[in-house]
Amino acid sequence: MSGKANPAATYLLEAEDLLEQIEQIALSLDENPGDGEAVNQLFRAFHTIKGSGAMFGFDEVAAFTHHVETVLDCVRDGRVPLSRELTELILAARDHIKALLDAPGGPDDALREAGTSIVNALRLAEGAPESAAPPLPGQQLVREDAEGGHLLKSWRIRFHPNPGLMVSGTNPVWLLDELRALGPCEVTGHTELVPALEQIEADRCYLWWDIALHTEAGIEAIRDLFIFVEDGSRIEIEELPASPEAVSPAGRREKHPETPATAGAVHKGPADATVRVPAEKLDRLVNLVGELVMNQSRLTQAAAHVGSAELASPVEEIERLVAELRDNVLGIRMMPIGRTFSRFKRLVHDLSAELDKEIDLITEGAETELDKTVLDQLGDPLVHLIRNSIDHGIEPRQERERIGKPARGTIRLSAVHASSNVVVSIADDGRGLDPAAIRAKAIERGLLPPDAALSDKEIFRLIFLPGFSTAKRVTEVSGRGVGMDVVRRQIEALRGSVAIASALGQGATISLTLPLTLAIIDGLLVEAAGDRFILPMPLVTENVELHAAQRARNNARNVVAVRGALIPYIDLRQLFGIAGGRPGIEKVVIVQHENARVGIVVDRVVGTHQTVIQSLGRFYRNVEVASGATIMGDGQVALILDVARLIHFADRQCRAEEPQPHGPRELVPSEW
Repeated sequence: MSGKANPAATYLLEAEDLLEQIEQIALSLDENPGDGEAVNQLFRAFHTIKGSGAMFGFDEVAAFTHHVETVLDCVRDGRVPLSRELTELILAARDHIKALLDAPGGPDDALREAGTSIVNALRLAEGAPESAAPPLPGQQLVREDAEGGHLLKSWRIRFHPNPGLMVSGTNPVWLLDELRALGPCEVTGHTELVPALEQIEADRCYLWWDIALHTEAGIEAIRDLFIFVEDGSRIEIEELPASPEAVSPAGRREKHPETPATAGAVHKGPADATVRVPAEKLDRLVNLVGELVMNQSRLTQAAAHVGSAELASPVEEIERLVAELRDNVLGIRMMPIGRTFSRFKRLVHDLSAELDKEIDLITEGAETELDKTVLDQLGDPLVHLIRNSIDHGIEPRQERERIGKPARGTIRLSAVHASSNVVVSIADDGRGLDPAAIRAKAIERGLLPPDAALSDKEIFRLIFLPGFSTAKRVTEVSGRGVGMDVVRRQIEALRGSVAIASALGQGATISLTLPLTLAIIDGLLVEAAGDRFILPMPLVTENVELHAAQRARNNARNVVAVRGALIPYIDLRQLFGIAGGRPGIEKVVIVQHENARVGIVVDRVVGTHQTVIQSLGRFYRNVEVASGATIMGDGQVALILDVARLIHFADRQCRAEEPQPHGPRELVPSEW
């Protein structure tokens, strides 16, 4: 297999990043149209897409992007004002470029027609006459010379390309053609660095060029042409007086100084050492490290059994190295959540316009890091929650003004670290949840007895039941009763939890608590009749003892007194039907679940354990109380218990054994 990267695939990856950057800059310009530097960044991003697209055969993309670049050049020069309509047009152009890049086998007629419509709108924004036909793909933009009434400036450009430029698929000739599109050029090639024939490497560039350019464009437009060849190249740009002697490169062959002092000099060294790695390779590396951790655990146990003093020191060193390797590999998979957050600015922008609402999205904690696997699965739940906030939560402007709220609503998307978890919150300042409406809907659908006594918090959790919705009308955005139950299932599949807080008329906050990583966790190893189980350590608060006499005093109720408070507990032996005699003193592991404490009774607590998570496989996919398994040092398998689902399962078992005529006995809806 060849180790060389596919240049076209590399371009697609870079274009994806640039398109995301374009979207964020355009949305920021919508709020601050006077930001000249942001306009420059936008121009350069489109220019890079155009230039690289032409190099790698994406001619349709290059031809279309040229029109966007032309309009943005007019904005930079002050000839075209940056209006909200133009920003929307730039966003539409960005979406069209993405569609062109995603189109298998090239664009179809409908996509080309959409592109023509956007090009016509861009030309109108530029001020071009409607009858003027747009240039064909690859056609150069011809500028009027001085005789046509435009004042041309003269520039001298020295271009010493990176010798390895052509290895990445770049051809300097294409760059020279782009310079000619700005105006008349005189190009002089220099060959003094070309080695003897037997020493020439075919993929190296030994030439450099001295260029005299006459154009009405400014220095920024010239610099922009060199954006994607700057790394490792030396580029000097100098404005010259308008005399013929000054602009002729043939008559000026003096040797330039080693340290250029010209106004437009650019000299960049190698780029930062960043390597793109396919996700599957990284996943394989994490799996290998997981196996290494398990085998290191077996080695430690075997060394302890042998009791050899000679083994003690190297085994300890291996433990240290494996732990450091584990932390570094897992750190590679950690990514800031800000990139996920930034995608929702467009969602809020488009949806608020569609619903005729004015909404600001504020993001906090963008630097908070999460495992890439978690981030990849977090997008859909966040989309559901943000859409609901926009549609159901934030009121229309007239209603907000009538009740004394600011005309513009606010959605706040934040992320913070909490122990070994990350809490992602979606908060809005809208209507909030109406407990009475939710309760009435639940009673109407037979989900709740009319005389059930529930707190607001318990009522709020009803919205996560399948098909539950209080929307008075069905819209394209929401109201069909799908989404919120999907959110709960997806978050719990990530070993996370969902919590709701709301005040009627003031807004609502939904908090998602997620693990930092899905690969390796710190666990508490426990036993029940010789069977081993792992409890996620971040959920464990303390351990207490449970004597047989305490069971008798509580009249067989599954509660234990801890510092004056009665805490309900789950008996693993009883729940799983584990046979065998109980020890005289059992252990109760207290875990935190949705702001409440629940105990889990086991025979004994073995201790903490670095747990490598292994999937259970398709034969055990219906085992809802376990999120995976791990292999112990002695080769035995221990189930990793999913605390949230374990509590829900125990609650359902309790309801089945002791039917409650007056509504839910516990705080968890039965469908959970």
